[in-house]
Amino acid sequence: MSEISAEQVAHLANLARIALTDEEIEHLTAELGQIMQAVAKVSEVATPDVPPTSHPIPMQNVFRDDVVGDTLTVEQALSGAPESDGSRFVVSAILGEEQ
Repeated sequence: MSEISAEQVAHLANLARIALTDEEIEHLTAELGQIMQAVAKVSEVATPDVPPTSHPIPMQNVFRDDVVGDTLTVEQALSGAPESDGSRFVVSAILGEEQ
């Protein structure tokens, strides 16, 4: 037995300004009833001694410490570039602009 009636579905559709046919109301009444039964099952299990969780397994932070290391000089970074202007990469214009 569904906990929601066809009249309630029709009323909600009217409040939401959604035009539903009788077949759609019947279909949604059954679907909403199943949803409410599923929520009721979850509510049975969700007792005060069961802590709420967002994931089924414990999650942990995967970040590493931020350590300063050796970096490339400008000359090293630009050494393999096809074109550069001494301090930057030179690339072709994009978005239809002419070179």
